[in-house]
Amino acid sequence: MNVLVAPQTLLQYFLGMLMLVFAIASIIAGIFTAYFGSGKSRGVGAILIILGLIIGFVFLWGSGVLGLGGLPDWLQLAGTVTKGVVAVVGAVVGALIALGIFLLAIMKT
Repeated sequence: MNVLVAPQTLLQYFLGMLMLVFAIASIIAGIFTAYFGSGKSRGVGAILIILGLIIGFVFLWGSGVLGLGGLPDWLQLAGTVTKGVVAVVGAVVGALIALGIFLLAIMKT
């Protein structure tokens, strides 16, 4: 088993997890904002939901789940331990980006 993983493969995995977590966090934050918010906050919530759905679609397209052809398969990579570490880092970065956009949007309304 080859322990080394190409940097391009790690970048693909990192970006894949970042997009997945960003999409999920944006949708959840958007639902929360649209439900509990008032006035402009509801509009921001709708925008967050739409943004999450778009990023989620790009992730599904890129991973080949939709069967439309696309980017290299992000789900079949070598190096389980390395993939796990990169996935956690990508998940944290994606969640922080989504949280930052959510807080910025809420503070501006």
